[in-house]
Amino acid sequence: MEEGEYRETYHEFNQLRCKFEKSILSRQTMCEHAHRFCLADREGVACSNNPANAQCELLLSQLRSKAIFALKLTKIEGPLPHAKEVKVQTGGLIGLSNIVCAADPKNKAIENIFGLIEQAKTKFGSLDELPYDEIARQIVQYQGRKRSRR
Repeated sequence: MEEGEYRETYHEFNQLRCKFEKSILSRQTMCEHAHRFCLADREGVACSNNPANAQCELLLSQLRSKAIFALKLTKIEGPLPHAKEVKVQTGGLIGLSNIVCAADPKNKAIENIFGLIEQAKTKFGSLDELPYDEIARQIVQYQGRKRSRR
């Protein structure tokens, strides 16, 4: 299957793509509305809830805009490179979890992204009121998987 065909089929099959797909596929996070699927030897993640997807999109947009300096960028035009996107998604969620749940930094697994967002909204009133400077510190500190040497 050519890449163009794959992308077209993927978008037809996955009408509501999970906004935190890269983080979920890295096996560091999960969500009650996420559904994994396989297509042509690749994994994808779909969301089963439109309002939840909209909340995730809002949070991810905020994380990206607040993490520009942390990512050593001057502006974000278009999609981020894969490693930086994983850093924003996973590091941002870990930072949010540390703030909202006073989570143990050693236990970085997040079981329910949407539940975490709801807790954050309850604690801070809205996603705009989150302490993004503290979350950005976790984005900077987040280290993805190390490359294996063959």
